Amino acid sequence: MSFFSGQCLVSMPGATDERFDKAVVYICAHTTEGAMGLVVNRRVEDFSFPALLSQLDITVSDYAKTVPVYAGGPVEQARGFVLHSPDYTGKTTLPVGTQTSLTVTTEILRDISAGTGPKDFLVILGYAGWDAGQLEKEIKENAWLPVKATPEILFGGNAEEKWSAAIKSLGIDPLQLASVQGKA
Repeated sequence: MSFFSGQCLVSMPGATDERFDKAVVYICAHTTEGAMGLVVNRRVEDFSFPALLSQLDITVSDYAKTVPVYAGGPVEQARGFVLHSPDYTGKTTLPVGTQTSLTVTTEILRDISAGTGPKDFLVILGYAGWDAGQLEKEIKENAWLPVKATPEILFGGNAEEKWSAAIKSLGIDPLQLASVQGKA
């Protein structure tokens, strides 16, 4: 069995679940028991990083006012994650692949606000989860396209362009993708 930890999955056009329409999901963990990933291209519009810091009694710097918050998926939307470059290591930092790490403590939020956090990062609320075999089934049904996770796809550009950039990284024109699959 092939596992997708450390890779991105890009939703195919015509996704039946609108929460994943044109989504780019970074898979943090994938085992025989299921999978967990973070949507990296959906900004939260009605909640800001300064509001999050204020709720946690963390000083809001001028820099913090520019940091976006992403909607990582429909599961536990109040739970926070920071997906980041491996140049930052906290007490509970978990490496995910060779290019990224995941930290879930307020320590990293303080460091980001102070400007001493990781070089590249995404502040994310919620996650996407799949039961055993569910993700594999969705991939076989052409719902997801595996794409190599790169810092450019994860942390570069603006959120609205990540889906197209991920598809283009495979040498595919997004306009050529069909929302239905054929049967032979």
